[in-house]
Amino acid sequence: MSDQSRRRTTGKPYRRPKKDPVRILAFEALRAVDERDAYANLVLPPLLRKAREKGDFDTRDAALATELVYGTLRLQGTYDAVLSACVDRPLRDVDPPVLDVLSLGAHQLLGTRIPSHAAVSATVELARVVLGDGRAKFVNAVLRKVAQDDLDGWIEKVAPPYDEDPEDHLAVVHSHPRWVVSALWDSLGGGRAGIEDLLAADNERPEVTLVARPGRATADELLREEAAVPGRWSPYAVRLTEGGEPGAVEAVREGRAGVQDEGSQLVALALANAPLEGSDARWLDGCAGPGGKAALLGALAAERGAFLLASEKQPHRAGLVARALDGNPGPYQVIAADGTRPPWRPGSFDRVLMDVPCTGLGALRRRPEARWRRRPEDLDGFAPLQRGLLRTALEAVRVGGVVGYATCSPHLAETRAVVADVLKQFPEAELLDARPLLPGVPALGDGPDVQLWPHLHGTDAMYLALLRKTA
Repeated sequence: MSDQSRRRTTGKPYRRPKKDPVRILAFEALRAVDERDAYANLVLPPLLRKAREKGDFDTRDAALATELVYGTLRLQGTYDAVLSACVDRPLRDVDPPVLDVLSLGAHQLLGTRIPSHAAVSATVELARVVLGDGRAKFVNAVLRKVAQDDLDGWIEKVAPPYDEDPEDHLAVVHSHPRWVVSALWDSLGGGRAGIEDLLAADNERPEVTLVARPGRATADELLREEAAVPGRWSPYAVRLTEGGEPGAVEAVREGRAGVQDEGSQLVALALANAPLEGSDARWLDGCAGPGGKAALLGALAAERGAFLLASEKQPHRAGLVARALDGNPGPYQVIAADGTRPPWRPGSFDRVLMDVPCTGLGALRRRPEARWRRRPEDLDGFAPLQRGLLRTALEAVRVGGVVGYATCSPHLAETRAVVADVLKQFPEAELLDARPLLPGVPALGDGPDVQLWPHLHGTDAMYLALLRKTA
């Protein structure tokens, strides 16, 4: 309909919607996550970079767009519960683009300090641009209902009481699927305070953590960056407390440093420092993609004159590993190979790391959308692969050598259950106490394996078991 036709229909001059580059970009990012199963941490940076190049964005605009995207994704479950109370039909019957706009509006109303009238007005303008005037009226009506209370008030209305259904209460309050709440609680143990702290930590924006690759960069060099502070546990870690752009750091651009969660650094360091009997000349990273741990292991191996073989099944991910290891001072090789059908001979390595594919429930701070994509049945799909890779690792290591089994998930079915099952089939291996190999790190439990936690350690929820081949 033309502007003139609209004027004849309404009797009022038609006002074209104002285009807000920040909210349009946030909407585009959410649509990519929804339509293409993309991850926000992969989609958002190129969108921001393009906006900066066009001159549409300054630093504050980029910060707001980032908050709108990640905040909406982290609290999607809570906002869905609120929107369900404000919409006259099931949310599954609402067109996904409309629901994305409503969620963006709900986050501005309930999760930011943006004044209510401004949040509603800006979101309705966004709806007019990306959805059209008709559906914008629907958005306006729903968000005016949402604006009638704050987040605490809405939670009181839409979350079941804790005493009646603890897991469902926590699922709504902290925006996690109920089955994930249950799984995390089983792994963590303890009472309400611990699981509430963990779920809340999953919804906090993580700091950017860098790793100085030994022999190529130092933590002191990285600490010269603005708002940089030392890592909590790893001697090679530096945290950028105000976010920042890692690509602007010279050592990162040159490959001498990288972006790597401190939990991942600790896993690599523990394997590298585990006591060995005999030679220490050949190391294997059997699931090396995308290359962060391989780059750190390669640097550590180079300091001892050891060779690193980095193997990754997917060729494009093997390419990422090769890029991460480019310039490594010691000998290494990158291959594309299936770790369950390896090309290397049994007993070839002194140290082996298997950081196996998993549900990724330990990295929900960084990939908040993953919590809504995973299903309990996914565990059954990963189980044979995880067990097969651990068996391969134990076959690959020599007698007296050490295997590190790692996964970025705290789910017991992906951690202790896998190790226990493989040890039953592989009696010529024993568990080592991994805790002394993470010096200074508190709250490591009863051992001998280690489970890290966002709320206790400020890391992803990485799991590590160290095994020595005895015969």
